[in-house]
Amino acid sequence: MTTLLNFISGLLVIAMLLLSAGCQTVDTTHTQDIGSPTYPPSDPAQVQILRKEPTRPHVRLGEVRAEPSSESVDVAKIEEALRQEAAKLGADAAVVVYDRTQVTGAWVTGSWRNRSVQEIEGRVVVAVAIKYQ
Repeated sequence: MTTLLNFISGLLVIAMLLLSAGCQTVDTTHTQDIGSPTYPPSDPAQVQILRKEPTRPHVRLGEVRAEPSSESVDVAKIEEALRQEAAKLGADAAVVVYDRTQVTGAWVTGSWRNRSVQEIEGRVVVAVAIKYQ
């Protein structure tokens, strides 16, 4: 009986670890600027994450948006998601221009006549994808 309880406890611990790791996601999208040049995808490992616009000549390719699933998502995971998405545009770097908590949705409960709306807030990070010239 003790062995069975230890086995079940072990399974519960593993399940909790998998659930907590699975909830640490970052949704990303990108938008290519109209009229910007197109490039083949670049190597995400080579894409730099910058906090200010570089002085080096570059061309703007578009914007990359990242929305972590929770406030506890590690910054390194957010930056990796930005690299992956910017690389799709052929970027050499992604310049972070917006990093804030904002309303990202709403939760509606109640009947047709007695509704309540609760705002859902989340972190949003926007970066400009650039290609060095």
